[in-house]
Amino acid sequence: MEQYRVKAGERTYPMGLHIVPEGIHVCTAAEGEHCRLLLFKDGELKPSQIIDFPPEYRRGNVFSMTVLLNDLSGLSYCFDIDGTRFSDPYGNGFLGREAWGDLERAQDIFLSPVKGTDFDWEGDSLPYISYEDSIIYRVHCRGFTKHSTSGVKWKGTFHGILEKIPYLKDLGITTVELLPVNEFQEVILPEVVQGNPFGVDKPTGKINYWGYGPGFYFSPKAAYASLETDPGRELKNLVKALHKEGLELMTELYFTGKEPASFVLDVVRFWAEEFHLDGIHLTGFLPLELLRNDPYLSKIKLLAHSWEEKIGEKRKHLADCNDDFLVDMRRVLKGDEDQMKHLAFRMRNNPSDRAVINYMASTNGFTMMDTVSYDTKHNEGNGEKNQDGNPYNHSWNCGIEGPTRKKAILERRKKQLRNAFLLLFLSQGTPLIMAGDEFGHSQSGNNNAYCQDNELTWLNWNLVKKNQDLLEFVKALIAFRKSHPVFRMSKEPRLMDYLACGLPDMSYHGVRTWCPEFENFRRQLGVFYCGEYGMKADGTTDENFYVIFNMHWEPHKFDLPSLKEGKSWHIVFHTDEIERNGMYGSGEESKVEGRNFLVPPRTIVVFMGK
Repeated sequence: MEQYRVKAGERTYPMGLHIVPEGIHVCTAAEGEHCRLLLFKDGELKPSQIIDFPPEYRRGNVFSMTVLLNDLSGLSYCFDIDGTRFSDPYGNGFLGREAWGDLERAQDIFLSPVKGTDFDWEGDSLPYISYEDSIIYRVHCRGFTKHSTSGVKWKGTFHGILEKIPYLKDLGITTVELLPVNEFQEVILPEVVQGNPFGVDKPTGKINYWGYGPGFYFSPKAAYASLETDPGRELKNLVKALHKEGLELMTELYFTGKEPASFVLDVVRFWAEEFHLDGIHLTGFLPLELLRNDPYLSKIKLLAHSWEEKIGEKRKHLADCNDDFLVDMRRVLKGDEDQMKHLAFRMRNNPSDRAVINYMASTNGFTMMDTVSYDTKHNEGNGEKNQDGNPYNHSWNCGIEGPTRKKAILERRKKQLRNAFLLLFLSQGTPLIMAGDEFGHSQSGNNNAYCQDNELTWLNWNLVKKNQDLLEFVKALIAFRKSHPVFRMSKEPRLMDYLACGLPDMSYHGVRTWCPEFENFRRQLGVFYCGEYGMKADGTTDENFYVIFNMHWEPHKFDLPSLKEGKSWHIVFHTDEIERNGMYGSGEESKVEGRNFLVPPRTIVVFMGK
């Protein structure tokens, strides 16, 4: 290897390694006295050069220097502090991480290649889809296409998702959200108990499938790349391809709370800038005040569990994303007592200062199919004697626990799923669905599949055909929501006639119109949406809609609100009508005769005035 020279930097560089005209600039933080850069040639286990960081360039615990080199080909590196090697926390790639779940290399110190991050974005620009117009589709990069039925070439990779873009467009979603895709340790390492001579010091083979935990935050996961390219380039190709189709890409970043606030800010800025992401879902322990006020992040979606105090009068780029909607609406779905006030609130909840993300199923918990198929969790496969996972799932198995061939039970479950999707997509706020829920993906009752890297979590694409009716219902519902702005207002309904058009924007009703009933034993509610408050893209106002929620196990007859002369109510969705898959096509809506309507048990009916 050529001889190197070290000089002081003429400018301040960010942390990590950066290629400069005369060689490389390296900067790292470490607690100790003597820090060194170790350079390796391709395929060699011993460093070809060991270069000390000059002490005069040290600032606090930050070591930096510029190394003058002409030939950077085939080089990789790591650092050493007082005799202990460590990988670059800011490394933009890691060698040896290409194989998923490699037990033999789980405890290695991984080298980073000496390379730049140049990429031709070809004029790429972000779609900037508003929260009210967004429909988020949450994806596990590996599980989405890893199953043998996925029909893609590069299964379980970024490229596999790219191959599924036609499916995503046909479904109608606007935004793909990826579970953590930064380089994380998927092999769960045992806890080392000091002084225990019998302790296990080797991996047991248990896998951290989801990706929550410490990791390397400046590199996409190498095992999520196909064999043809590096992970950073492949993820950028996915972003660019989605943007060309008018779709967004977000990713989740999880922090343990041990990272300095400045480091977290560096990470979030990096992913937003380097990968042209449309949003970041922030989970774990976070410096929220720092992130929410950062000017570099002011135009992309930032999701967090809660942004807590009021942000301001005008909605910004922030959104609350937590289980509150899930808990309330699942209890509504199964007909729990005293839930109509929660239903009324969740239907309209849409704060002016932030968005809310609504979902009926999440990573940690039952899938939507399991919500209507199991009363209790079944996590025995996790090896924790079914003691892990949330015991409160607010689910109902519809009469039989788990798989069944009984037609009545299967039809009841499909009906409950139709109800669940209507609860989600007719609510104000931003809907989110888990990938696979639209065609009935099940985890066999496991509500904490963090360590299940197998067919339990991989999406079985044969279900697309098996549950085609459910998929078609979801597609129709997404298209319906997009067509009618009264269900996706930019601000929360005020329950007032502030346009002086004779009707409030939204109103609540009981079995008698204008007489809502919120007693604890009530399980039915009517919601009127006035079309005057929804403006379509062509400048025309929306239609009027009346939605009846009868979550009781008994039928109820509802009076229907009066419409202007010449208009009558027509049925758009009726979840009890199995032969029609619970819906009527555009132009095929069924006209209602009379001024009242009998709604069957556990049924939602959507009426449109026309």
